[in-house]
Amino acid sequence: MDVVTNGLPNGSTNHDAPAEPVALFDTAIFRSYLLSLLPPVIGALPEELDTLFDEEFDEKVTRFAADNGASIYVVKVKEESEDESPPTYVYQLTPHLAYHPSHVTTLALIKRGPTLDSTTPLASQLHILNLFGGEETPYEGLHAVVSQGVKPWFDAFVGARAGGRDGDTRMGIPMTKKKFAELELSLLHLQQNVEIPETHLVIHPVIQRAVEQAQAANTPPNISHIPAHLLNDSTFLNSLHGHVNSWIKSIQSVTKLTRDVVSGTASQEINFWLSLERALDGIEAQLRSDEVNMVINCLRNAKRFRATVSFIADTGLKDATDLVHKYNQLMKDFPLNELLSATDLDKIQESLTLIFGHINRKLKLSPYPIRRALPLVEAISRDFNDQLLRILTSHRLPYTPYETFDRLLGQTMNIFRTWDDLIKEFTIIAREAIKKRSERFIPIKVVPAHAKLQERTRYLRDWRKQHEQLAVMTGPTKGLGGVGMDVGGMDMEEEVKEAYEVIKRIDVLDVSVEGTEIWVAAENAYNERVSRVENQIIARLRDRLGTARNANEMFRVFSKFNALFVRPKIRGAIQEYQTQLIDSVKEDIKHLHDKFKTQYRFSEAYHMSQMRDLPPIAGAIIWARQIERQLLTYMKRVEDVLGKGWELYAEGQKLQSESTAFRKKLDTRPVYEAWLHDINRRNMGVDGRLFEIVRLRGGGFQLAVNFDPQIITLFKEVRNLLWLNFQVPHAITNMAKDAKRVYPHAVSLMETVRTYGQTLDLVEKNKGIEWLVAEYRNESQRMITKGMNIRWDYFVNQYDTSRYVSSADGRDNRHIQFVREFASVVSVLQDKTNSVIDLYKDMLRAIEDLATCSYTTEAFSELLAKVQAAIDRLNLEGYANLEHWVAELDKKIEGILLQRLTHIIQVWCTEFDRVDDGDTRRDTLPLRDITNKRRGDKRIKEEKFLEGNMTLKPIVHEIRIQNQVIFLDPPIEYARSTWIKQLHDWLGVVCRLRRIQSSRYEIGLQMQGATVSETNYTSLLTHFTDNTLERPFALIEMKVQQLKDYVAKWLQFQSLWDLEAEYVFNRLGDSLANWQQLLTEIKKARSTFDTSDTQKSFGVCVIDYEQVQARVNAKYDAWQRDILSRFGVKLGNAMKEMHASILKARNDLEHHSIEGLVGGPARRF
Repeated sequence: MDVVTNGLPNGSTNHDAPAEPVALFDTAIFRSYLLSLLPPVIGALPEELDTLFDEEFDEKVTRFAADNGASIYVVKVKEESEDESPPTYVYQLTPHLAYHPSHVTTLALIKRGPTLDSTTPLASQLHILNLFGGEETPYEGLHAVVSQGVKPWFDAFVGARAGGRDGDTRMGIPMTKKKFAELELSLLHLQQNVEIPETHLVIHPVIQRAVEQAQAANTPPNISHIPAHLLNDSTFLNSLHGHVNSWIKSIQSVTKLTRDVVSGTASQEINFWLSLERALDGIEAQLRSDEVNMVINCLRNAKRFRATVSFIADTGLKDATDLVHKYNQLMKDFPLNELLSATDLDKIQESLTLIFGHINRKLKLSPYPIRRALPLVEAISRDFNDQLLRILTSHRLPYTPYETFDRLLGQTMNIFRTWDDLIKEFTIIAREAIKKRSERFIPIKVVPAHAKLQERTRYLRDWRKQHEQLAVMTGPTKGLGGVGMDVGGMDMEEEVKEAYEVIKRIDVLDVSVEGTEIWVAAENAYNERVSRVENQIIARLRDRLGTARNANEMFRVFSKFNALFVRPKIRGAIQEYQTQLIDSVKEDIKHLHDKFKTQYRFSEAYHMSQMRDLPPIAGAIIWARQIERQLLTYMKRVEDVLGKGWELYAEGQKLQSESTAFRKKLDTRPVYEAWLHDINRRNMGVDGRLFEIVRLRGGGFQLAVNFDPQIITLFKEVRNLLWLNFQVPHAITNMAKDAKRVYPHAVSLMETVRTYGQTLDLVEKNKGIEWLVAEYRNESQRMITKGMNIRWDYFVNQYDTSRYVSSADGRDNRHIQFVREFASVVSVLQDKTNSVIDLYKDMLRAIEDLATCSYTTEAFSELLAKVQAAIDRLNLEGYANLEHWVAELDKKIEGILLQRLTHIIQVWCTEFDRVDDGDTRRDTLPLRDITNKRRGDKRIKEEKFLEGNMTLKPIVHEIRIQNQVIFLDPPIEYARSTWIKQLHDWLGVVCRLRRIQSSRYEIGLQMQGATVSETNYTSLLTHFTDNTLERPFALIEMKVQQLKDYVAKWLQFQSLWDLEAEYVFNRLGDSLANWQQLLTEIKKARSTFDTSDTQKSFGVCVIDYEQVQARVNAKYDAWQRDILSRFGVKLGNAMKEMHASILKARNDLEHHSIEGLVGGPARRF
């Protein structure tokens, strides 16, 4: 072997870099590898392998080991032998493949890496692929390699990665799977195709040369290019005639070719006709060739018409071609590959729709016989069955979770339904085609190859569903799992799992006789284990039902476990409870009947519907549907109790028939149709004027909106009925739309008119506010006058245009604008009325309080301030006629204040006229206070206040003596002025109050000569009609006169100092009678000051004479002593004189004799 070091040829050196020899691949290793590999793999004998190891072996292996990505092939070639000796084989090593019938087997050795390494075992570096050869086509071998090797390996790798659908889609894995499926399908088609024999027409060498000469000369070939002596040569002509006969036979072998459509697959039938068309087209092309034309012309020239005239007719080429072309209208673009290359169930369903859509469409055009179409459809059914089985098997159904299992079999059942629907459609079209073509009648019946699979999947789905329900019920967290091993020491969950393991071990989709037997045996084993679990469930279920306290609890138990009632054993065990609960459901349904018989109008639902603005017809329909829903709920309860298929039982059938009859009664269609008839009978529309004047029953008129409430009900009915999925006629819908357009404005107007009427009623009830809201009321009436000429038609016709025309254009919107303005004006009227009523009530309360409040300036001022604040607010808010209204209010206030004045004058007079002294009165006050605190009457509080605080303080006058002059301090005039001032203060509490004013917010100048309005209530004093005001002044004057009289007595004592004793004595003279009278008077006058009191009370006035009392007393005593002493002197002197006179008289008497007296004149003694 040549040795290459460092990439340079042998003998070359490189002095720049150190030599690093690279070891080449050792071909001896490869040789020994082949000697070990080939005998068992391709059945090679060791002595026959010598032909493999020729002189080029090392070079080929070295190149294979070093070349990047190269492959090498070991070919087993069968040697030809004439005798019947055993075959011998030779072996070749070649880097390039070539196909030959003598090649028995080819073994491909493919490198996994770029180069081979001698130090690593070749088993890890090489792929080995056996490519079978022989006389048959390689399609079978390639199909086996792809379908059984490459594709499953790829699927296994993708399945192990579990990247999810989205990840697979991004990486293009579904597309790759589809390509694999298409490749597998293509190889299968190639394998299944019926070989159409290739027809090669034999051409005479003379004719061939003549045509070639003509083509070389660029002239059209004709018989002139044939030597003339041959044209009449019988041998030559006989030879041509024989060729023509062989042509007819070979062409007839194609045109008369047919196949049995019943055998094989649908793709074979399709490919047969497509291939036949290609073969016939090829024959036609050959017949149109120059060589054939020249042969025919030669025979015609020789008058051999028998061979030429019937040539085309004998071959049957034209008829066959026409027929095949027509058949291929169906076969071309036949979407069978969509089914055969489908990789999931959705694709299968789509492909079925495409296939039958194509067949049904093309059968109307193509004369393809129906008797062939039926087996073709059956062949499609076989393909469909195989494809479905392949996809379902790949999912390993027993091992998939129940959700996936149910989804897959649900899709499968859906696909079967799709097939059935498509077959029905195909059957109809096939029958029509037979009638149209007048073919001999044959029964249109397709025997589907997938019928057994369909039955098995349906059964398997139901079976797995029952198993899953049982598994859920015996699971650890649900149903009966909590009982654990309480009965018989059996773990139900584990028992169900082990029973299912039996099913996992078999092919559940094998519908062959053997497969069915295996399935039946496995199912029996499963049922045997599950029956023990059922016994345990029955015991537990009866226990729960026995402990249920009422029907609802039983229903809950039944609804929880009703999935298990399809099991006859469980259903039979709980039948007694079912009967009991069915009776309960019957009772509930009876209550529903009673509820329905009471009728909607008398039900609670009717009132609730009115509250929720549901119109009567829609409300009745909703009510009936609610009853129907409740009925369905009760029927669901029956299902909970009896399980699925309950209507098949005798009890269930009776209930079902009763509920069906009741549901017919609950049909709302007649109600709806009666409403439609009623609406169509009426003439309902939106027209006429906006407003109308209605005559009231009790007399009088009222403003109303000219809008039929039935129109509002109509559009609400239509709206609700459309929501309830009723088809409302177009005319009524349009009417409702018109009503709906106008409805907002109609409702606004109705509400506005109602508000206007209510506001006017409020004004009527509160008479005092009429003047204030008169302006707003007039504005509302102006708007009503304006609206009297507007009609509803304007709203209906202009509403739509207003959405597209700018709102700045007032002409288009003036009617809608009127509604808004009217609502705004009435709203203002309402707001103003409500506001002024509240203020007016506050004012009235304040004014009423004026009559009962405490008699103080603060109390009155606070109440009047409230009234004034309310008036200011009215002024600020711009109420009309405020000045006039305030003047009226002021008169009312004056009347109340006048009463208070009258009362306070009376109280003043009472207080002034009180004569008991202050101490006594003050002693009684605490008792009165206690009494007033116990009572809550304002009037008593005021009296308490008037008597306790509004009292007249007694004025103390002191009689004093100064410089021997007695005088009163302060003088009596002071008392008068004080009392008048106190009276004025009492009256001033009211009279000085600020009058309420209406123009505090007005800007104005008092013009010259204008009268200034009175600002307080002083003028009230002029409003007394009787002598109320004169009485206190008269009392004052009376009291002053009493004071004067009393003080005058004290002032008399001034004469004690002014008189001189001699003057008095001289005045008295010697008259003892005068003296005695004076002394008596002195004694009597002494009572004025000679008392223990120091003052005298006149009620509101006290005279204090303590200071002057002692001095007057002393002075009096002095005078009394002087007069008494002088009177004693006078009396002594008189006594003496009298004594002397008496003595003298006695003496005189004694000196007279009695005789002198007798008879003589009387002597006076």
